[in-house]
Amino acid sequence: MIHATVRFHGELNDFLPRARRNAEIPYQSDGKVSIKDVVESLGVPHTEIEALVVGGQSVDLQFVLTEDTRAEVYPLAMAPSIPHVPLRPPIPTPRRFVLDTHLGTLASYLRMFGFDTLYRNDYDDDELAQVADEENRILLTRDRGLLKRGRVLFGYFVRETDPQRQIAEIVGRYSLQASIETLRRCIRCNGLLRPVSKESILDRLAPKTAAYYSEFSLCDSCDQIYWRGSHYEHMRNFIDTLLRGQA
Repeated sequence: MIHATVRFHGELNDFLPRARRNAEIPYQSDGKVSIKDVVESLGVPHTEIEALVVGGQSVDLQFVLTEDTRAEVYPLAMAPSIPHVPLRPPIPTPRRFVLDTHLGTLASYLRMFGFDTLYRNDYDDDELAQVADEENRILLTRDRGLLKRGRVLFGYFVRETDPQRQIAEIVGRYSLQASIETLRRCIRCNGLLRPVSKESILDRLAPKTAAYYSEFSLCDSCDQIYWRGSHYEHMRNFIDTLLRGQA
């Protein structure tokens, strides 16, 4: 029988019952077990972990527990101050996302901000894990079990439940502030937008839209038309407010 203890730090305690937060958690096993399996059995997805330290030495997720192992587990926010071996490759840039079925409004916000974001309201868990893996996308979800899948390399459990707070959370988590680019992605389908002349779409415009606006964009995928109306000003105000809050 192998006896060990595990302590989670910072925001990783979000996944633990109150009695186990910021405390050494006893663990025992009658066979070989990796630290990845241990931390996930205690409730924390491997995608949330950025640094692992055992006996003062940095280890990776494949580290196998030995007798009297004392593991310290750290989140992204605390990792810069902890000398550690990388647990996964760097997240590819530009950041690309795939979202589960509960995050439709967040998907719209990410597209509004110009980020390549896949979303369908009928994705099943296998599809989400496959897309995240094969396309090197960050999987955003409210399902911690989905993030425990071995093929999910990059993922994050979205804490907030309000969509406006969620987009602020994701922008901060992945340092997206400088990458925001409005009128780049179609909010409806994620297609790329391109400028079009007013004359080429005039027959599709409402009279007041045609009278008051002169700059238009068109989605290459679904043909949706965009222009800088009052909705655009509201979007810019929202983005400016969000960025001020993260300054």
